[in-house]
Amino acid sequence: MAQPQGDLLIEPLGSHHDRKGFSCGVDSLDRYLRTQAGQDIRRKAAGVFVLAERTEPGVVLGYYTLSSTGIAQGDVPAAARRHVPRYPLVAATLIGQLAVSQARQGERLGAVLIADAVRRAWFTASSVGSSMLVVDAINERAAAFYEGNGFVRLPDSQRLVLPMHVIQRLVEP
Repeated sequence: MAQPQGDLLIEPLGSHHDRKGFSCGVDSLDRYLRTQAGQDIRRKAAGVFVLAERTEPGVVLGYYTLSSTGIAQGDVPAAARRHVPRYPLVAATLIGQLAVSQARQGERLGAVLIADAVRRAWFTASSVGSSMLVVDAINERAAAFYEGNGFVRLPDSQRLVLPMHVIQRLVEP
């Protein structure tokens, strides 16, 4: 998985970030960052993390959100079932939003954001309890992007998962 290069940083969304200047080309993702992200942070509904260049830390190149969710035991992929508790609802971490600025698409910044989300999900899983990372892709193109980054699609859906036992192999040396 890609990691931020020396000239990039990923940090929690702050007041110095230019949310209004961000555009990824998907209205719902642009609108979320402009109008909802701050409320989600204040209400502790989601963590919002922003990708920027160190030389221009206020310019948002991309962002993603993380929050807690649950996934029905029957929806857990067969290969992952032996690695999760047998509760009716399995604790998971959700990437709720992920977007890259239109001006910077095609530079693998989305992979950098996913790599950071995977690391954060792994390091918080033992504190909060999470057996997998989950994403609901906005469309087929996004689903293919997540699949290309190791996520497994659940049958007949736009939902994809990355079990923590797989993440452990990616994150720990």
